[in-house]
Amino acid sequence: PGGRAMARGDSGKIYLGTRGLGRVYEVSDDGSRRTVRVVADKLTQPSGVAMKDGSLYVMAIDKVLRYDGIEKNPGVQPVDLTAKFNLPPEQHHNWKYIAFGPDGKLYVPFGTPCNICEPAPEYAQIRRYNADGSGMEVIARGVRNTQGFAWHPKTGDLWFTDHGRDWMGDNGPEDELNRMPKAGLNFGFPYCHAKGVLDADFKKTDGCKGVTLPVTTMGPHTAVMGVIFYTGSMFPKEYQNSMFIARKGSWNRTVKIGFDVVNVRAGADGKGAKVTPFMTGFLEDPKEAKFWGRPAYLLQMPDGSVLVSDEQLGAIYRISYSK
Repeated sequence: PGGRAMARGDSGKIYLGTRGLGRVYEVSDDGSRRTVRVVADKLTQPSGVAMKDGSLYVMAIDKVLRYDGIEKNPGVQPVDLTAKFNLPPEQHHNWKYIAFGPDGKLYVPFGTPCNICEPAPEYAQIRRYNADGSGMEVIARGVRNTQGFAWHPKTGDLWFTDHGRDWMGDNGPEDELNRMPKAGLNFGFPYCHAKGVLDADFKKTDGCKGVTLPVTTMGPHTAVMGVIFYTGSMFPKEYQNSMFIARKGSWNRTVKIGFDVVNVRAGADGKGAKVTPFMTGFLEDPKEAKFWGRPAYLLQMPDGSVLVSDEQLGAIYRISYSK
């Protein structure tokens, strides 16, 4: 139940964070059956999970834990790294998606403690750390609430999703897909949204000046979540190096949208982005808000199949392809 972000260990075990339930799960498959156990419980929104060198990293709002060798030692006690990460306390939009980048550093977002506001300097940003919590850098600002990012397989650029603000109307500002070719860029919050939409409440002269605009918008209030670049060999060649992005679905839009996984194809420079449906059917009636699932995150498996977590139903789907 509530499974969100996924991380895979070397032995093939899958670890999932949750938000409201406070749990971290381990899913095992020995070839004949699948089992699930709770690794951690009663944490504050521990949605962030990542694996590195055999260790599971779990990040909650107020805690960072590392489980060394957990795949071989299920009962291992965690190493508490919290003090080294300097975590700001607000909970709103402060649940995490975490991942280790090609540089071996841990990338962590710190969302805004509001729908729309001028946040304190420790929020609305993406940071990176050494694995032990040292060497903290702020690499992006003006980021409202990213819940997913990935690195381009050829250029190494960081691409990330971001949620648009609420209560400026049903049709905007749209959620975003951003590309960050270098550290130190500003992505606009709270003054500039989407493809140059000025905020209605926090007005600033030339509010979009110097802002890095998104590669493409992802629909108004779609709740864009996890993103992966597909590098496997199972799917047809046209999917190679394209993105799969989960859109969990709108909660405050009159006519609901999202509740799907889309495929995004764009040049390595971010130009020519095209968004097309890939996995649909969760939303049965947009006007009546009838839906049975909310896809949240994706994970590419070694065989080229793709896992999709469904936070609403508490399920993991495996997408495969055969000729």
